[in-house]
Amino acid sequence: MITQKGNKIYRRQDKELLCIEPWGKNSFRVRATQRYEFVPEDISALLPPQECKVKVFEEDDCTVVENGKIRCEITPTGKLRFKNQDGKLLLEEFERIRADYRKEYNSALEIVPRTFEPHQNTDNFRLTVRFEPIDGEKLYGMGQYQQPYLDVKGCTLELAQRNSQASVPFVLSNNGYGFLWNNPAIGQVSFGKNVTEWTAVSTKQMDYWITAGDTPAEIEEAYADATGKVPMMPDYGTGFWQCKLRYMTQDEILEVAREYKRRKLPISVIVVDYFHWPNQGDWKFDTDFWPDPKAMVEELKEMGIELMVSIWPTVEETSENYKEMEELGYLTRSEHGKRLGQLNVASVIDVTNPDARKYVWEKIKKNYYDLGIKIFWLDEAEPELTGYEFSHYRYFRGADMEVGNMYPKEYARMAYEGMEEEGQENIVNLLRCAWAGSQKYGTLVWSGDIDSSFRSLRSQLAAGLNMGISGLPWWTTDIGGFHGGNINDEKFKEVLVRWFEFGAFCPVMRLHGFREPFIPGLSESGGGKHRSGSPNEVWTYGDEVLRICTKYLELRETIRPYVTELMKEAHEKGTPVMRPLFYDYPEDTKVWEIEDEYMFGPDMLVAPILYEDMRERTLYLPEGDWVDINSKTEYKGGDFVTVAAPLDTLPVFVKRGTHPELV
Repeated sequence: MITQKGNKIYRRQDKELLCIEPWGKNSFRVRATQRYEFVPEDISALLPPQECKVKVFEEDDCTVVENGKIRCEITPTGKLRFKNQDGKLLLEEFERIRADYRKEYNSALEIVPRTFEPHQNTDNFRLTVRFEPIDGEKLYGMGQYQQPYLDVKGCTLELAQRNSQASVPFVLSNNGYGFLWNNPAIGQVSFGKNVTEWTAVSTKQMDYWITAGDTPAEIEEAYADATGKVPMMPDYGTGFWQCKLRYMTQDEILEVAREYKRRKLPISVIVVDYFHWPNQGDWKFDTDFWPDPKAMVEELKEMGIELMVSIWPTVEETSENYKEMEELGYLTRSEHGKRLGQLNVASVIDVTNPDARKYVWEKIKKNYYDLGIKIFWLDEAEPELTGYEFSHYRYFRGADMEVGNMYPKEYARMAYEGMEEEGQENIVNLLRCAWAGSQKYGTLVWSGDIDSSFRSLRSQLAAGLNMGISGLPWWTTDIGGFHGGNINDEKFKEVLVRWFEFGAFCPVMRLHGFREPFIPGLSESGGGKHRSGSPNEVWTYGDEVLRICTKYLELRETIRPYVTELMKEAHEKGTPVMRPLFYDYPEDTKVWEIEDEYMFGPDMLVAPILYEDMRERTLYLPEGDWVDINSKTEYKGGDFVTVAAPLDTLPVFVKRGTHPELV
């Protein structure tokens, strides 16, 4: 039975309650449940919808709901079919049943679009939602996965957060729609040749959002309107960030900053990494190694450098805060056995609890923020539970299996809302993970503890482009990779240089890594007990590497006004800073096949060097007139070109008439 209440269209069929409602321009939110009601909004990634008028009418045995450029047809069996304003089929649910009304075929398979398998004697279900495949469809987004594929059609992806994996379940189709799986449950999606299947292992309802658009930009902007946009990036964020694992003392980090200034090298941010604290969960400096943090912050600010400090969500039993947090229920629970050991010897804060978020922020404020530190590295944001045994943990808001993917969003929210309450604007914090909507809490995602190799670099290019499509325009990597780079290895130096060149044309340019050979810790306890990596400054790797890094540091400085323009567009419209070529040239069929070059804003085309010993590069230039910033040669677009790429040269092209500072 179908009924209408305001703008909401309901269909009740036996156990299932289905609801379709407009959710922004040209968009629908679709929910279904076999419970008595839908769940509260606090696990949704969606913002409240804009006012929209819908048309509801009957057509060819279907109930049709129209909202601008999108229409939803509800068939007599309850299957949903989505079309655009021209009647083009965008997406339809997968159904194989006996039904007299169907003219295409009947089927004895008895497969329905939405399957709720109950977990006995609970209020939760294993949910599977199926959609028909579309010939020739290409799909982009879904967050970041450590794989080199930009087009995820044909991929099976885990819907779960891990170190270097961020599940952001939004997908953009070249068929003219965007789709958000608005469900934080652990699960899986398979974009198969024969069927697309979304699965939530334990959930109370189906919830997805779909929008129609004539261009990728229109789809992306509608998604940003629905889930939120990044703040404006502060000016220092567009410069160079210096980092390593790990500066062990106040004197060490200040000396590195001074050396950058002595050498007249650009630097905007420097980082105090993990285990600068006495115990995990103390959220303060160990004064044995950081005796005067306030003076350190002030000296750095005088040099024009912001200090970013690492925050972990882990709490050891030896922490001064552990007992109180345990009593107040502010720690993630284990289903069986001891709470400690969620990550090595520690427990993890429960950021789905608003009181826990407030408690931890107050510690951060007292011990860091009030010293003048206005940017944080919110590490372990998945969180990195030991073994990722998702079924073993439970949060204030529900079991990990049901709500776990929202953890990084709530973690970012903890710091963002605290900083906002202090009156800070243009908030940015670095996180290792994200979910849909994280961007509105000032989340800058980096791609995690990846290895130092060209293979890894290729995966980061796909990860960065898909993260931008997933609604997170602020993205960066550990330049050079995190694991496995020996500072004396000539092969690693090549990886580092090519990565550094790529990093100059990423939304944020940040050097980091756990360089070999390792350096032992300074003490047996507190903030000195953990080892460090070898030096990781640009002068560490010899004169030739320094020359190339200096060239790209200065190039980044030159284009910073342009990067600021891109950040403004990301803030106002949700536009990715780095994006696939099809974003700017959707009518060019060739660019939908290009996965190893990208647009850095509307004016610059970047073709990173992704393989060892590569000294020239073949690339495609879309229609228009282009200028190679290295050779100053002009090219007509619409074809492939081959250009030289010696070790100190990254192929970059600008549209003719733009960026006279480069050509």
